[in-house]
Amino acid sequence: MIAALVALAVIGGYYAWQTYGRGGLPEGIAGGNGRIEATDIDISTKIAGRIQDILVNEGDFVTANQILAKMDTEQLEAKARQAEAELQRALIGVDASKSLVKQREAERTAAAAVVAQKEAALDAAKKKLARSEQLVLTRTVSQQVLDDDRASADGATAAVAVAQAQLAAAEAAISASQAQVVDAEASVAAARAAIESIKADINDSTLKSPRNGRVQYRVAQPGEVLSAGGRVLNLVDLEEVYMTFFLPTIEAGRVAIGSDVRLVLDAAPQYIVPAKVSFVADVAQFTPKTVETEEERLKLMFRVKAQISPDLLRKYIQQVKTGLPGMAYVRLDPNVEWPANLQGQLVQ
Repeated sequence: MIAALVALAVIGGYYAWQTYGRGGLPEGIAGGNGRIEATDIDISTKIAGRIQDILVNEGDFVTANQILAKMDTEQLEAKARQAEAELQRALIGVDASKSLVKQREAERTAAAAVVAQKEAALDAAKKKLARSEQLVLTRTVSQQVLDDDRASADGATAAVAVAQAQLAAAEAAISASQAQVVDAEASVAAARAAIESIKADINDSTLKSPRNGRVQYRVAQPGEVLSAGGRVLNLVDLEEVYMTFFLPTIEAGRVAIGSDVRLVLDAAPQYIVPAKVSFVADVAQFTPKTVETEEERLKLMFRVKAQISPDLLRKYIQQVKTGLPGMAYVRLDPNVEWPANLQGQLVQ
């Protein structure tokens, strides 16, 4: 009878070890210590400047697009006025250049008319010269008349050449004035781009929160002058909260991305927070100098990240705190039921 009881105790103990081994967890469930963490966000200046005002304090909860701080924009506004004046000057330059183009086109039209007039005169002079050359053979006209007609034809030819040169100069002047129009329009575009850039800098001088979060630190104070990229505030992004914990080789190798995780925080052990595995390190975090035996390989620990659902975070955004320690339990086998102590009051 006693032997039977001993055997039963041994069998029961073996079964209990298989079911609740490794710290009382059943087979298919692994756990590790961790701490609630969140992504830090630095609120920094885009350009150098003086802090005019900071509208939040450490510990304040902020929402996306909420104004957190303002930089002094007096110098930027002066630059904007200067750029507006440059734009007006450039616009006047465009109008003046276009007027000059019209003037040059009128000059070309006049030069083309002169060319036509000179060509007509040349044609008449050539015809008269041809008649004189025929008449001089019959002595109807004198040699002097022939010489005069030949000189007139040569003069008309030269006049045509001069008129054509003036026409070419007028066309070149049109091209030059058109280039001035392009240059003036480019000045307009540059002035408008400068205005847009300055306005963007003015808009960026109002520092806004990119996400829902909580102010951790006021790194600077009103009145301080910061360089470009100088930090003003530090936020904790409360829409990206997770717990990092570590598992040994065998258990880490069985963890799949998306596996169910349940978090139990030391500050509120009565609540169970659901999460999902979002990351498993591919390199061990704690590695002996040499790994030659199976026992040493079992000592390797891999980092695992359990991400809390953003929808759940938004629902309890005012209660979310970082830095809280606790335990993370991950289900290695999706077919395994959670133990009774992890089926309590699930946060939903």
